[in-house]
Amino acid sequence: MSKPPRTFDRTHTDDLAAFVQAAPSPYHVVAAVAARLEKAGFRRVTETDAWDAEAGGKYVLRGGAVIAWYVPEGAPPETPFRVIGAHTDSPNLRVKPRPDMGTAGWRQVAVEIYGGPLLNSWLDRDLGLAGRLSLRDGSTALVDVDRPLLRVAQLAVHLDRGVNDTGLNLDRQRHLQPLWGLGDAHDGDLIDFLAAEAGLDADDVAGWDLMAYDVQPPAYLGRDRELLACPRLDNQLSVHACTAALLAAVESGDLDFIPVLAAFDHEENGSGSDTGAQGPLLGNVMKRSVHARGGAYEDRLRALAGTVHVSSDVGHAVHPNYAEKHDPTHHPRANGGPILKTNVNQRYSTDGVGRAVFAAACEAAGVPFQHFVSHNAMPCGTTIGPITAARHGIKTVDIGVPILSMHSARELCGADDPAYLAAALTAFLTA
Repeated sequence: MSKPPRTFDRTHTDDLAAFVQAAPSPYHVVAAVAARLEKAGFRRVTETDAWDAEAGGKYVLRGGAVIAWYVPEGAPPETPFRVIGAHTDSPNLRVKPRPDMGTAGWRQVAVEIYGGPLLNSWLDRDLGLAGRLSLRDGSTALVDVDRPLLRVAQLAVHLDRGVNDTGLNLDRQRHLQPLWGLGDAHDGDLIDFLAAEAGLDADDVAGWDLMAYDVQPPAYLGRDRELLACPRLDNQLSVHACTAALLAAVESGDLDFIPVLAAFDHEENGSGSDTGAQGPLLGNVMKRSVHARGGAYEDRLRALAGTVHVSSDVGHAVHPNYAEKHDPTHHPRANGGPILKTNVNQRYSTDGVGRAVFAAACEAAGVPFQHFVSHNAMPCGTTIGPITAARHGIKTVDIGVPILSMHSARELCGADDPAYLAAALTAFLTA
């Protein structure tokens, strides 16, 4: 007989809410992860330096990606890895190279659509602006205007009488440019403002990677506060859980593998970048870790042959108003535990062996889990899982937490599920 589900307080979910609020861009995500790693005794290594064979925790930052790993004392070069993967980016509105524009006496910011957001969810929200500024000396600086600054104003129903009957039709170029004031637009205004916010001289700013975000803070929802309404659950929920799991596994001291956290950027547009899952970053870290401990080509292949990767990304909870959109025999529910994602066409990389691995981790952690497959008549999304499996030749299983409103500016999950996920990932790293 299976054990009853483990119970949690809301400490982990409270911490998730604080993590998300402090991380409005992928660059802020990796900074938040790095701060937690440093506090736990991990040290940053740079890709241009030679790596040593010392045991302990290390991490690499590149743009909006972070790879962290822990080498147990005396681990031989052929020691397999246990990888937990996620992504740092979320669909949103991103600032164009020439951002200053305006029409009819309104000052606006020119934006481009990143990933596949639910466009209507960005209307009539108070938006902040965050990201990084690239300076002429080659350094970067984070910037975060965490207050209402921008707004994508919706057209009044009086000027679009049929909108509630025919549906809202948003033109990506014309209808989603946010306003941020009155008057004439002048080139340089936005960057001058952001440089001042970051305490910089605007003349030192040579480039930027900036994005809008909803400034409304995360909040518990429902009669019993059993739900969490939160921006960027896709996929900061997983990044936060993976970080917590890595640190808990290291603290336990019960490691037969080298645990790895791999948080990539650019998953929402296909992962095809030097900081995405299709890039070489994870593979280079694993290779260099083997070689730094005196391993050769044969040792690296042995290590990879024994490696298992859990790709964690949010999935779809059954929607009460659209239950017909889901597979009729697979209805993941909020607070029912993490979901095990399966797609026989390899949109998810889970197979029978992977299912067994994750089921064992959940059993060891005392948490429930659920199964997810897409409705046969609908296309299935994908994750970093199949990409990582194919690129590195490592066994991979796709999991996540079921949510509603995926790719909205504000998403919804069960308040217990983040802690369930972190516990299962911890057990995976230590089992």
